[in-house]
Amino acid sequence: MTDMLVVGSLALDTIHNAQGTHERVLGGSATFASLTGAFYTGVNLVGVVGTDFPDAIVHQLRERGVDTSGLEVAEGKTFHWEGRYTDDLTSRETIATDLNVFADFDPKIPEAFRDTPYVMLGNIAPELQLSVLDQIRNPKLVIADTMNFWIDGALESLKKLLKRVDVLVINEEEARQLSGRHHLIHVAGELLDMGPSTLIIKQGEYGAWLFAGEDVFSAPAFLLEAKDPTGAGDSFAGGFLGYVASKDSTEPETLRAAVIHGSALASFCVEGVGPARLLELSKDEVEARVKEFQRLVDFSHP
Repeated sequence: MTDMLVVGSLALDTIHNAQGTHERVLGGSATFASLTGAFYTGVNLVGVVGTDFPDAIVHQLRERGVDTSGLEVAEGKTFHWEGRYTDDLTSRETIATDLNVFADFDPKIPEAFRDTPYVMLGNIAPELQLSVLDQIRNPKLVIADTMNFWIDGALESLKKLLKRVDVLVINEEEARQLSGRHHLIHVAGELLDMGPSTLIIKQGEYGAWLFAGEDVFSAPAFLLEAKDPTGAGDSFAGGFLGYVASKDSTEPETLRAAVIHGSALASFCVEGVGPARLLELSKDEVEARVKEFQRLVDFSHP
């Protein structure tokens, strides 16, 4: 088992959904990815929070196996996002995005973290993701997430980043936007030509596609009644990389299994508001959910 490094945002969110209004909910890409990655391996976390960030949450992260020595506490308030989901959770409206101390985030990777072999670059500015890579020594696998905001506003930096990462994780809509194509075969071809050797296209409630060279794999979605989709994609990515790190392998069979493990953790994430379900989750529950995923696609050839 080898460690993984997660660099991204930590937040205190306000979420409006069918269950009501939920304030000061723990959020951020690095939060979800760290919690799910820690089910499989040690996690080194780099991020920034304000002085309003509760010590109890930091303690919870440490209890889950997350090394928070790279967590900076800056004077001011923690990054805050406020959004409202439709009752069917198929879309959301952003009400407010308050960057606060995250506006000046300049990731400094502690010396003790710089040799971490497995690296996740959470959904932050491509320039910051590139800066992180400049501080890492000889990683075995780098996975990066991005979104439409960076595709629209930082495309050239994003293209530079893609030449230096191994795995791109992106949702279907943004994959089409970045590639300029529509059919997934063409989308995958365009994105893989940009640099990464492996591509994961997330389809939310419909599962995910893995493109790794000539190897193509489709993972199902788990049928459940979701409460809050916030952080599901980051939970998937953290679980995916954590599993890969635990096996210390990037072979196609490992990547396929990692997609299922990431999907299983994402399915737990949406069962609660924010990361509440992840914080109470046991490894036995994760293993049972993975077996349920296996049964979803198991069949006998007559």
